[in-house]
Amino acid sequence: MIALSCLDQSPAVEGRCHAETIRDTVRFASLCEELGFRRYWLAEHHNSPANIGSAPEILAAAIAMATQDIRVGSAGVLLSHYAPFKVAEQFRVLEALAPGRIDLGLGRSPGGSLEAAGALRRGDPADFNSMDFDESVRELLGWLADRPPAAHAAVRAFPATPGQPEPWILSSSPRGAALAASLGLPYCFNISHDQNHHLAREAVELYRKRFRPGDRFPRPVLALSVWALAADSAEEARYLYGPRAHWRIQLDRRERSGMLSPEAAAAIRYSPAERERIERTLDYSFVGSASDIGERLAALAADHHADEIVMTCWTHDPADRLRCFKLIADRLGVEKRG
Repeated sequence: MIALSCLDQSPAVEGRCHAETIRDTVRFASLCEELGFRRYWLAEHHNSPANIGSAPEILAAAIAMATQDIRVGSAGVLLSHYAPFKVAEQFRVLEALAPGRIDLGLGRSPGGSLEAAGALRRGDPADFNSMDFDESVRELLGWLADRPPAAHAAVRAFPATPGQPEPWILSSSPRGAALAASLGLPYCFNISHDQNHHLAREAVELYRKRFRPGDRFPRPVLALSVWALAADSAEEARYLYGPRAHWRIQLDRRERSGMLSPEAAAAIRYSPAERERIERTLDYSFVGSASDIGERLAALAADHHADEIVMTCWTHDPADRLRCFKLIADRLGVEKRG
């Protein structure tokens, strides 16, 4: 049976305050735990009116305290913005709060505009691409294993904990797959990436071929991240997808705002090119009836021999998102807790 997890991007909704959205993130984690989800991951975005989860380490702490069994973590910490030592300290605190349940997903992207990257790093935004993400990951793993770099040999990351957070490399390219393989770490590929979804097979095959087994991870551990929206019918799912489709068009127009209602999105008239653009997004998103999406996700996992599906879903009404989670969990045969 394929494991099911959630990646929550804390999508903002027109007409609701941001504080409600953040509280919804914590509430949905508890509901996903009841449904039998394996993990609840938090995204990191900056200067984004649409995705407002800017501090996954803080949300992870709140969720860890509100849940009992589900794994909790980042997807991911954008390590190029931060000192690896500080990230090690943050996630050791999380490990102390929820031993054996913390995931440390690491991503290479800026997580927002280059202007936001410059504000985070207090420097020239153009310097972002010069950061050595691979080396930062290695340094972070050293801090977590009490093997600090030679330049800081007398320093340790506290608190000391019996276990370590579970590190993951997240990417939408073979480059990330190669890093995960070389370090012998679990790997999550983003199938629903707008530009790189077609690279999935290449990345997964490279990861498996080059994987270096270790004591902690003796074999490759693969998750596939997808954007999915299931409903009782394909027509209903497509209707509920309207706000997400509008977000994509806004992004192309360099406009950004919270999610519209399905009614408002359905009333918008798009150009022929924009309508074609929306149809293309459905090539790498999973939108349809519960039976169709369940079959497609099961086939995707089988095709890539994935251990896990990590799903992201946005809906204007939180009840529709919860319904989506329930439908997909049921179709994939996920066992409820308790």
